[in-house]
Amino acid sequence: MTFITHDVLIVGAGAAGLTLALELARRKLPFRLIEKLEHPFAGSRGKGIQPRTQEIFEDLGVIDRLVAAGGLYPPPRAYREDGTFEDSPSATATDARPGEPYNLPLMVPQFLTERVLRERLRELGHAPEFACELTAFEQDDDGVTARLAGPRGDEVLRVRYLVGADGGRSFVRRALGIGFEGKTLGVRAVVADLLLHGLGRDAWHRFNDGSMERQMSLCPLAGTELFQLQAPVPMQGEVAVTAAALNDMVASRTGRADIVIDEVRWASVYEMNARLADRYRVGRALLIGDAAHTHPPTGGQGLNTSIQDACNLAWKLAAVLRGAPASLLDTYEEERRPIAAEMLGMATRLLREASQGPMRRGREVKQLDISHAGSSLALDRCAGGRAVAAGDRAPDALCRGAGGLPRRLFELFRGTHWTLLCHGPLDAASAPPARAGLHRHVVGETGDILDVHGEFRAHYGVEPGDWVLVRPDGYIGAMLTSGDAIALETFLGAVGLGVSAPTPARCRPGA
Repeated sequence: MTFITHDVLIVGAGAAGLTLALELARRKLPFRLIEKLEHPFAGSRGKGIQPRTQEIFEDLGVIDRLVAAGGLYPPPRAYREDGTFEDSPSATATDARPGEPYNLPLMVPQFLTERVLRERLRELGHAPEFACELTAFEQDDDGVTARLAGPRGDEVLRVRYLVGADGGRSFVRRALGIGFEGKTLGVRAVVADLLLHGLGRDAWHRFNDGSMERQMSLCPLAGTELFQLQAPVPMQGEVAVTAAALNDMVASRTGRADIVIDEVRWASVYEMNARLADRYRVGRALLIGDAAHTHPPTGGQGLNTSIQDACNLAWKLAAVLRGAPASLLDTYEEERRPIAAEMLGMATRLLREASQGPMRRGREVKQLDISHAGSSLALDRCAGGRAVAAGDRAPDALCRGAGGLPRRLFELFRGTHWTLLCHGPLDAASAPPARAGLHRHVVGETGDILDVHGEFRAHYGVEPGDWVLVRPDGYIGAMLTSGDAIALETFLGAVGLGVSAPTPARCRPGA
């Protein structure tokens, strides 16, 4: 039996746990990431990557790999009883807005998404430990003592914080005694990854829309040779998921004998639930992802909400580990739990629509309009009516660097730091001092960033002398005027950004 110390133990190496691990690795914090399964998850289940999550993946340095691994969704093809069909238009960027570089959902089977995240994590010097299970833990004022069973044998691990990313049946959540309120939605379904022939890969094939007894879809999975089957099944009784049994289902629900399943690569039968944890934190133990909320698959919100949990928690956890007030961790639940509740409500509504006919997915599924406005971490001292407010997602904008090259705001935000955008001309006397973890840029004619297209001013609604403080997770922490220097200093201190360098004589561009 060994006794080792780390800052964080992450339990569960799915998309949420991997994202949290990546964020901690980027901050060079010691952690362990364990997964009780012997091998990585092999299914396609969470295949939709929404635009807001694509922005996160750009920041993590994996967006191009994910696009290459997957692709866009094919157009839905609805079949009629007589065998004819009607294609709906493919999703297009017709509703694209300035400041949103990603507008369309991306299809990447979950096993490929997690593979890309594991590869990126290995580049940073870390890897998940499979076949390693948390068997017990207890906590005190100074940390958590966790007991593990795995390839190294039985271990006792001492960590400062424990994060449960261990799914809907979370051991961590149950051990903490946290309620998981919600309901079973009265729908049982099968999802399976298949090799088949008889259907083209140019459409998402849908049969019997609106019938919860006969509905079925076969979707070609981008980046693979597979199709994903989704279909409701009876609430009671055994459901076989062999190739023969699923071939019988396909023939029965399509009336066709030419669609033949050759192989079942992965399959799951499950009841749809909408549940939300009563709490996201007990002392030094926290929940993220499906451990905190479980969604029906409609709308493609579960995996995306989970990844954004991890990004929200990561910078706060890192700040507290480096000396910020421990109360900062309370804002994780404050900000993320209401969003999970909102996403659960939307997914449940879409499931209800699917039982009656085609779903109507709107802009809300893209998660670009999620806001933490009203959070205790949203400081807004600017006049109302602006394009954005503190707590909103920080838009992108195309600018130009003083050196003459194009610059995007997202490039300035990329990384683990905070970003302060000073809309010049700047009052040097009230400029905030330099410090570690804060990148400052002056946007204006005499600054290091030139708003040559007017996008920064249009997207943010700023006036000369305004400051915009952007958090590490891409949300606006504060919008202030140059007269609010004391309020800004108080805010920075509360999130762990105390002064760490001598106060400069002026706010230099790019300092």
